[in-house]
Amino acid sequence: MKKYDLHLHTNCSKCSTDNPAKLLKRAKKKGLNGIAITDHNQIRGALKVADLNTDPEFEVIIGEEVMTDQGEILVYYVKEKIKPGKYEDVIREVRKQGAVCSVAHPFTGGGRVGIDPDFFRKLPRKLLPDAIETFNGRLLSNEANKKAKKLAEELGLAQTGGSDGHFFLETGVGHTSFHGKLIDALKNKKTSVSGKAKWPSLHRSLSRFVKFLKRVLKRVF
Repeated sequence: MKKYDLHLHTNCSKCSTDNPAKLLKRAKKKGLNGIAITDHNQIRGALKVADLNTDPEFEVIIGEEVMTDQGEILVYYVKEKIKPGKYEDVIREVRKQGAVCSVAHPFTGGGRVGIDPDFFRKLPRKLLPDAIETFNGRLLSNEANKKAKKLAEELGLAQTGGSDGHFFLETGVGHTSFHGKLIDALKNKKTSVSGKAKWPSLHRSLSRFVKFLKRVLKRVF
């Protein structure tokens, strides 16, 4: 059984300080078999981590967390960066690239807007995502993860789990387990998720501060 953290950010995301080399080292130390780097609306961080990885037994997935009008979508095995936009346009680009995707923290809480479940219930099958993230290590209440799990089961979709890590200590607090190849496991709905959040409110506050600080420094320099 393989164990991957499918939601990680590097310092290429405005709200993260995670160094690519240190992130990769910690992921291996945590006993993970692979990770997905899913920076916000870009893949530079994922490419950096993939270039640093020299272990053929450890997989680094080129991923992206893409903003849509229906929430954020985690895309795995991206070949080219996908632009933010309407959900339907993003999902068509995912399919065009032969990638797979999962709805990130659908009932996120903490002041952020969640998805409208009815939007996904009414979608034709071909426009549904491959999975829903049912464990996110940054959610302030496990009730949001439970609601996500219930929706995934209702829609007959696979489930993914990840830390949503932006900082060093978050890596690996959530993960997805499966046999074989991830892309096949997601398509065949053969995944399981687990994890335990560590100080999510603190890490969210730190991300807001980092985002503010980066914005200020960009203006100054």
